[in-house]
Amino acid sequence: MTHDHHDERPQLTPEQIAAALNPAAGRNGGDLVVETLQGLGATTVFGLPGQHALGMFDALRRSSLSYVGLRVENNAGFAADAYGRITGEVAPLLLSTGPGALTSLAALQEAAAASAPVLAISSQIPTAGLGGGRHGYLHELRDQKASFRDIVKSVHTVRTASQIPSAIAAAWESALTAPHGPVWIEIPQDVLLAETTLPAVTAMDATPRPLHPRPELTAVAAHLLSNAERPAIIAGGGVVRSDASGKLLALAEKIDAPVVTTFGGKGAFPWEHPLSLQSWLEDRHTTDFLEAADVLLVIGSGLGELSSNYHTFNPRGRVIQIEADAGKLESNHPALGIHADAREALADLVEAVDRREDEAAADRVRTVLDAVRTRIAGQDLTLEQQLIASVREALPDTSPSFWDMTILAYWAWSAFDARHPNTMHSAQGAGGLGYGFPAALGAAAADRTKPVLAVSGDGGAMYSIAELATARQYDLPVTWLIVDDGGYGILREYMTGAFGEATATELSRPDFVALAESFGVPAVRTTPETLSDDLAKSFAEPGPSVVVLPALLKMFEPTHL
Repeated sequence: MTHDHHDERPQLTPEQIAAALNPAAGRNGGDLVVETLQGLGATTVFGLPGQHALGMFDALRRSSLSYVGLRVENNAGFAADAYGRITGEVAPLLLSTGPGALTSLAALQEAAAASAPVLAISSQIPTAGLGGGRHGYLHELRDQKASFRDIVKSVHTVRTASQIPSAIAAAWESALTAPHGPVWIEIPQDVLLAETTLPAVTAMDATPRPLHPRPELTAVAAHLLSNAERPAIIAGGGVVRSDASGKLLALAEKIDAPVVTTFGGKGAFPWEHPLSLQSWLEDRHTTDFLEAADVLLVIGSGLGELSSNYHTFNPRGRVIQIEADAGKLESNHPALGIHADAREALADLVEAVDRREDEAAADRVRTVLDAVRTRIAGQDLTLEQQLIASVREALPDTSPSFWDMTILAYWAWSAFDARHPNTMHSAQGAGGLGYGFPAALGAAAADRTKPVLAVSGDGGAMYSIAELATARQYDLPVTWLIVDDGGYGILREYMTGAFGEATATELSRPDFVALAESFGVPAVRTTPETLSDDLAKSFAEPGPSVVVLPALLKMFEPTHL
């Protein structure tokens, strides 16, 4: 959405002026928080209450905001992250001071890595204790915001009630400015609790400026692409975040350029399209093909570790990199760096390039994909491919899926067909365990009309067991597939490969079916042969469910060299 920052200011009606002059009694700083969120357009908030934050939570009672409370702050952060990814809107996350706030850090790191617009609002110790002393307040930190500054896009400290609306609006705009990302606000306990006579906050505007590419750079990029002999495109998460998949398809078809999507960009380009190289980034055939491009357009990706086949990728042609995060421009490879939102840049490029026809492009794509399939076929990985196919068969095309850091997810990054943009999400941005299930709960809170899939291993599942209570309490339509291999499967493989044997990877675990049922969540133990049917049944039933698959999976051998 574009917005003119210089449009006329709204005029108050006589009724609005009267309301401003006679604010309702019994309001406090917490009400200003909630009113500001509502005025900015928030409808759902996530969080977990704590002693210093009670003013905010009490104010929820007087609002129309929908509250989803999780059992662990980090999981609440993952839920907010997913809500932000699915909706493209800001996801407020309400937290308490000290331990409550700090417990959200790993989730905020994932939100930062994946560009999810999470607005974390934490309480603080009373104003008198701010400033780094040792006042002995419960939950006191010397400098709470210092713990967040390395992770979030911006930090904001409020010291008076009158600062609340402006601080939240500034943070909101920061979260939604390309690239999206998490932001942090802290408000002292006494400010949240103090009664206020300030008028109720009504309409607020925190619309960010669009991030347009510089036109002279677009002209150079269009010239390079129009005259290329072997152009190729790498589409990253920025294409998904900016809702630019349609523009990407138009550009690829106009210049006949093959497209590979990164793991964060899953679904950005149609999987079965003749120009689709899919997502086989951990494969030397794909890497070689991209290296041989004479002009390579990288859009919405920093070409980090996973997107560069573990930094073995060495392009020989001219690279054009379009990236909203200025710090990622040319951070890994020299390029024509264009600082822009992916959607804005693609819209301009589609107009600027000349039509380029290359009948051999689809044949070259088929050759690469055939070579990848032949390599995988030689590795005795029938079970793993069968499981990916079973999940794909059972999952409705428009249903979102959320994948934890587990072997089946590592397969899915490369092999899963995300049939629509913004439907497949994983924790591969920061790589923290425990993302899948709480993230799926956040997505279900955003849209209850379609079932949501979460996929975890038994190790990652143990991070999130408490959220079965959340799923049941809010009756969220999430099916949780737990692949139980008796430990940290991917670490077991890494350690065995590196050291000959694995240490600290084997885990005692509960009977997940009985445990889920103890929360009132229906559960079933499945097999590879019955997985597709059992998942389909779970998706068809309302509310949460658990499907447990005992299976020992192997990773395909990646080829970096």
